[in-house]
Amino acid sequence: MNIGAKETKDPPAAESSPGSQSGDSIVETDIPARLDRLPWGRFHTLVVVALGITWIFDGLEVTLAGALAGALKSSPVLHFSNTDVGLASSSYLAGAVLGAVVFGWLTDRLGRKKLFFITLSVYLAATAATACSWNLWSFALFRFLTGAGIGGEYTAINSAIQELIPKQYRGRTDLAINGSFWIGAAIGAAGSIVLLDPAIIDPEVGWRMAFLIGAVLALTVFLMRFWIPESPRWLITHGRAAQANEILAGIERKFARRGDAVATHDLPRVRLRGRRFTPLREVAHTLFYVYRQRALVGLSLMAAQAFFYNAIFFTYALILTDFFGITAGHVGWYLLPFAAGNFCGPLLLGPLFDTIGRKAMVALTYAISGVLLAASGYLFMIGATSATTQTIAWTVIFFFASAAASSAYLTVSETFPLEIRALAIALFFATGTGIGGIVGPLLFGALIETGSRASVFVGYLLGASLMIAAAMVQLCFGVAAERKALEEVARPLAFVE
Repeated sequence: MNIGAKETKDPPAAESSPGSQSGDSIVETDIPARLDRLPWGRFHTLVVVALGITWIFDGLEVTLAGALAGALKSSPVLHFSNTDVGLASSSYLAGAVLGAVVFGWLTDRLGRKKLFFITLSVYLAATAATACSWNLWSFALFRFLTGAGIGGEYTAINSAIQELIPKQYRGRTDLAINGSFWIGAAIGAAGSIVLLDPAIIDPEVGWRMAFLIGAVLALTVFLMRFWIPESPRWLITHGRAAQANEILAGIERKFARRGDAVATHDLPRVRLRGRRFTPLREVAHTLFYVYRQRALVGLSLMAAQAFFYNAIFFTYALILTDFFGITAGHVGWYLLPFAAGNFCGPLLLGPLFDTIGRKAMVALTYAISGVLLAASGYLFMIGATSATTQTIAWTVIFFFASAAASSAYLTVSETFPLEIRALAIALFFATGTGIGGIVGPLLFGALIETGSRASVFVGYLLGASLMIAAAMVQLCFGVAAERKALEEVARPLAFVE
């Protein structure tokens, strides 16, 4: 019988951080290698569906915020200004920042599975409460809490997916899952077309019902997640080798019953010292000293894509209504092709991140996105675009930008040690979103308020410059992580020679 992991006794390592050890047990295991050598199977598809739904939720929420902007401005109860719409969008992002940090810290301490139930519950309750908003501040509060749930989902889910998907599929899977954001965007756009049509339903009721879509989806997903196990990789670093092996053995038996032969012998083994948690002092030392170049890459990629995406997408509807005269009820029709381009980008370009490689593809998609945005922004400024041609231009731009943004999450989730993976994702998501995401919608909302195309173009140039700069950073300091085990890309802090 293949045990998979065994415990030995060893004196505590001299470099160990106080409070981080779980006794003096050493786990010698081949569990990471066994996870990586699995063929793609039903188990992995279930992981993608049950956990990857997070991006659909985020796409739904962000799209609703944009598509419903006109309805919120004309609402007899809320009567928002463009600045109020920007404030509400920034509240959502601020909640995502705080939720990512708090829940990311808890994810590394308490485990992936516990947290992806907690964060989904927060999201479900908050998005349902948004439908009951009665003024700007109640709306902003509920959007803040909705964002907190989504931010927490990012950290727990990205960690679990990275640790459960085999190395040869990790890049394309991660990009495709992140790209599913745009399935949510399409659902939100289609829902807004129906729910904002006064011939079908009172728009004041319709925008409230739109926010209930996410709550209904979340209830279904909550049940699906009971089938997803805890990450065996997380368990072995926390001294729970027997439980990790039991989970993985169960997964392997399912493959065997379907006739998939999986190797169980002569696989690479690693020795890890179990720990209860990783002190924040060690987290800081690892991120900003040991891996400071990777930290620069992660921050650059996350901040650039956050500004690029959130500034443009949160104010997408305002551009259409204020500059092209599109009515609020028809904005959804323009969002659908935009969403299609965004979804197809990661799906079609994703395999190249596993073949050509991370370094080249991340830099290329960032650079192309920046150049195309600058060019289309100029055409917008001189009045050379219509609502249709502007949508076509944005669809092409975000075909590449969607893959770029998805690769930012891939980069920060695979290039840091397992013990701090969730918190690393949280910190870079929070910092990047804080720098680029919160400022972006407010800035663009104010620029659009001026009614000046030239002012909006300045905002586009800023977004384009950030993307091109991030591409340069990636070329200089990026990590070639394609087709490598996570433990090879970043050695666990608990590793023992």
